[in-house]
Amino acid sequence: MTNQSTLSARRLATDIERGDITPTDAVDAVYERIERTTESINAFVHVREAGARAEAKAATQTVQSGEPLGRLHGVPIALKDLDSTIQGMPCTYGSAVFAESVADETSVIVQRLLDEGAIVVGSTNSPEFGHAADTSNPLHGTTTNPFDPSKTAGGSSGGSAAAVAAGTVPIALGSDAAGSIRIPASACGVYGLKPTAGIVPEASRPDALEGSAPFMALGGLTRTVADTALLLEIITGVHSRDPVSMPPSGSAYLSATRQPIESLSVAYSPDFGLFEVEPAVEKQVDEVAETLRAGGATVERVDPTFPISFEDMRDAETLLFESTLASTAETLKQNEGVDLLGEHRESVTPTLVDLLENGSDHSAVAFKQADVVRTQVYDAIQDVLDEYDLLLTSTLACPPFEAGQVGPSSIDGTPIDPYLDWVLTWPLNLSGHPAASVPAGLSENGLPIGAQLIASRFDEETILSASAAIERRQPWQDTYPLW
Repeated sequence: MTNQSTLSARRLATDIERGDITPTDAVDAVYERIERTTESINAFVHVREAGARAEAKAATQTVQSGEPLGRLHGVPIALKDLDSTIQGMPCTYGSAVFAESVADETSVIVQRLLDEGAIVVGSTNSPEFGHAADTSNPLHGTTTNPFDPSKTAGGSSGGSAAAVAAGTVPIALGSDAAGSIRIPASACGVYGLKPTAGIVPEASRPDALEGSAPFMALGGLTRTVADTALLLEIITGVHSRDPVSMPPSGSAYLSATRQPIESLSVAYSPDFGLFEVEPAVEKQVDEVAETLRAGGATVERVDPTFPISFEDMRDAETLLFESTLASTAETLKQNEGVDLLGEHRESVTPTLVDLLENGSDHSAVAFKQADVVRTQVYDAIQDVLDEYDLLLTSTLACPPFEAGQVGPSSIDGTPIDPYLDWVLTWPLNLSGHPAASVPAGLSENGLPIGAQLIASRFDEETILSASAAIERRQPWQDTYPLW
């Protein structure tokens, strides 16, 4: 039988339609692989084995009956244990306080995937309430990197990235408020795209606007660019219960992956003009720039010109993120009687406690003044994108570090703040531009490094075109460790 762990979602769906693999076989293979990898990687925190096997049996019968099939018929997928749910499966938010929590409804994008025949096999680990760039929490422990289990998988969608990199599932969902799709994508050597804010609906309650400051986007982690393109075709589009949702551009994302890049112009700024970046990272991202040149794109070294300091930008992202977390905590207190800073304080991750306390101290005026900073960041990035089709940067300033750490204390000998100073992702959550992390190669120690591609709002197609060109000329499929 074909080694399912090497198959893309699109190839697996095709093989299922042809009868080469049954959905039952596909789901059986997932659970065998979860069992094999859990002790070392700890990517999955919940499995819905009975439900998934029953659905796989029904999906197998549908194939045999000759009925029309969805685009992901019988394909196993994983959800992030934070903001993508299926009714009846636990959703704990990585929190010991919610260890017994079970989802009472299926989220919008999950339902869209189910409508295309996907089968949810379980959910993946996240730091508590997605607050960190390393995937560790007191309830489920630490998710580690499939390339080296002593290293971080990144976060907050680290469980999803690790599950995909280990070949357990071809698609795992994620979310991104400061880089939480792109950070683990880079760390685990998979592909992850943060869409333009609004094109993937969430319909969250009781706060339907919680994803607007900073801009948070839902998406997924895959091994191939085309799988992400297919995912976007399925999950994007207006939903009546999301007041800021909007239609996608109208172009087919999959067709974008087949477009030539000879006419593309790319601004290349390995450090964003802001960050310290390790030479090993810049070396690999340089190779991506050369790969784009070899494909016919024009690539020029250009740094965005920000009218404010790095510290002011970082402070704005931090203030918005802390305030949003604090608001979530207050909602839990008012609506469910759960006081994360009161009776449950000792059960909450200490770093999250710090963020919640800080967020509670921010004023409404300071929160709105952060929007002035966001505007300046948007304008500086868009100034570049008005002249170029894409902006290319590093995704992270360093290869994956030791698992369980908040972040590195220094980059190339220069001391940094370990929370945000090594992730070149969060400026795009201030601005709302779409951005993707594409595998750029491996360090000398065999650890993944990512390159970040940024485009104007609603121009995911150009990101996908360039990403697919990189994938064709600089393939990464054979870099994954065998588990």
